[in-house]
Amino acid sequence: MTATPEEALEQAALAGIHCLPIPTPFAVGRVNCYLIEDEPLTLVDTGPNSGKALDELTARLAERGHELSDLELIVVTHQHIDHLGLVEILVEHSGAEVAALGAAAQRLAAFDEDAEAEDEFAVEVMLRNGIPEDVTVALRSVSRSFRGWGSQVTVTRPLVDGGTLELRDRRLEVLHRPGHSPSDTIFWDEQRRILIAADHLLPKISSNPLITRPLDGSSKRTQALVTYIESLQKTREMPAEIVLPGHGEPITEHAGLIDSRMNGYDRRKEKIHRLIAERPRNAYEIAQALWGNVAVTQAFLTLSEVIGHADLLVNEGRVHETDDGTVIRYEAT
Repeated sequence: MTATPEEALEQAALAGIHCLPIPTPFAVGRVNCYLIEDEPLTLVDTGPNSGKALDELTARLAERGHELSDLELIVVTHQHIDHLGLVEILVEHSGAEVAALGAAAQRLAAFDEDAEAEDEFAVEVMLRNGIPEDVTVALRSVSRSFRGWGSQVTVTRPLVDGGTLELRDRRLEVLHRPGHSPSDTIFWDEQRRILIAADHLLPKISSNPLITRPLDGSSKRTQALVTYIESLQKTREMPAEIVLPGHGEPITEHAGLIDSRMNGYDRRKEKIHRLIAERPRNAYEIAQALWGNVAVTQAFLTLSEVIGHADLLVNEGRVHETDDGTVIRYEAT
């Protein structure tokens, strides 16, 4: 019989993994950090860089009989600021080691420079896909205002895909599952059938595969949704009984949830194909046809979603891109 989310949390706690929901200023709500009571005492993700988040994390640790200074290892699952913002402060308090995907270490260490490069990349993508320049200026301003919630991260224990993170009482397999971000990393406790998945798989909302610069720093945009679907297919085959997500309740039937997400991608893909079949459109026009006037703060999210599904159609040979040197449009083949 499948466990309820509450029972799954209890089972994880009995295995020494405790969920610490930390407040964020973002629409997604609280972020789940996970305290692993083992040697070394380990915290997976930290919450954003804010006094409120730090106060609540301190209180949650105290409930478990720990102080910030007791932390010995901090694990960063991916590059988004709601998951890593407090790393620098926590390291100052504790001297903890920091483990993260080695391929992302250089990007994480240069947070401000990387954020600026990411914004420049995003503006170029938006302009090339039909978003008006005034929207890109406003969105870049919003993005800059968010940077204070983040932090640079000095990785002292680089992790590799397929490697292991060894604690005294458990062995976590490190699995790179890019898509939602290029650095998404999940941690598999095969013995206990528990998967710490961060934002790779969420219970209530689909993880938006954001168009981002590749980890290697090249300027070629990734096919984020294509990559994400490949990652989800790998995760679907895992015999996990409990999936601990970065937001929301534990997932106890991950294969069914992934199947549902795949069906959703298929439905949206077909809807976008119908719009393109009516007439050639750029990605921003498709977004407007789907969602009307999109809020400035959502412009890049919706654009990522449209381009991701268009990539699927292009790869299937049902749609092709045309480029007039200024804007990319999609036409049905």
